[in-house]
Amino acid sequence: MTEMQQLNRRIAAVKTADAINAIEGAPVTDYAKQLSAKWARGELTDEQAMDALLAHHKRLAEQVRSRA
Repeated sequence: MTEMQQLNRRIAAVKTADAINAIEGAPVTDYAKQLSAKWARGELTDEQAMDALLAHHKRLAEQVRSRA
């Protein structure tokens, strides 16, 4: 598969995931969109993108817990 084909497949995957989230009513944060764009361009691996998103959500959860 050429780089352009891989890029197009990844962009299609991101669009599909965003559409599914929209249908389900699940908001997609700007940060998640940024990670998705970097992943689509090949700047992040699958693992790096997931690790970054999970770390971000853990920080948000901790902030919410600390306010309670």
